[in-house]
Amino acid sequence: MRALVLAFSVLATPLAAHEFWLEPLAYQVAADGRLEAEIVNGQYFEGAKLSYLPQRFVRFEHYAGIRRADVEGRLGSTPALNAPALSAGLNVVIYQSSIATVTYDDWESFQRFVDHKDFGDVRSRHDARALPDAGFREAYGRFAKTLINVGDGVGRDLRTGLETEIVALTNPYTDDLTDGMRVQVFYGDDVRADKQLEIFDKAPDDTVVITTTRTDSDGIAVVPVIAGHSYMLDAVVLREPSAELAAGTEAVWETLWANLTFGVPD
Repeated sequence: MRALVLAFSVLATPLAAHEFWLEPLAYQVAADGRLEAEIVNGQYFEGAKLSYLPQRFVRFEHYAGIRRADVEGRLGSTPALNAPALSAGLNVVIYQSSIATVTYDDWESFQRFVDHKDFGDVRSRHDARALPDAGFREAYGRFAKTLINVGDGVGRDLRTGLETEIVALTNPYTDDLTDGMRVQVFYGDDVRADKQLEIFDKAPDDTVVITTTRTDSDGIAVVPVIAGHSYMLDAVVLREPSAELAAGTEAVWETLWANLTFGVPD
């Protein structure tokens, strides 16, 4: 039986529906450099920086080729990631949060979230389960990943076993990006076909443009990119919680947030 790790509960506010991501201080570092990245919760590609707190995560891991290591840190430190690179090449860092919950005081707040993330007709599913219009709870987990160029940046992203995961099919630091950045979205062992992918494009002056696209039948989306910009991609799963999770949290819905950040060289 899977253990439930509960981080905290909050009332329904815009913060509860914000994105959650890993943001490196530098997306490109020297071969002998250190990886530094903030854990961020916010919107419009800016937000509150969170410290290294083991009780708030299930997995915090670092990959480079066939190498893997847990991300170690000092309790309460920021940036939460501050570690030497495992090797030169493409370094991949993932973070899976502990489960948290949010309570919705009215249906309208939840419907705005449903519309934003393009979940479709959730209202009929909610009513069919005879759920209340107010005072209901959602459990959520975050599955964040970032790509960091170390030295020559050569390498490939990989599936790390996150329950939902965005995998880069293109290496943004070494591949030709003329036709865009290709990514594939997974949920368990399946691809997420015809699902919304939200794109946050941050320019060097911190201006952010937000757009959406959809995955194809293979769960693949192509993201247009601009040299010198950084990107955050976000895709969210909405599902009914397991009996175990519902009993442990009193949640009637569960969301799983997949996120990927990367930079594009000048």
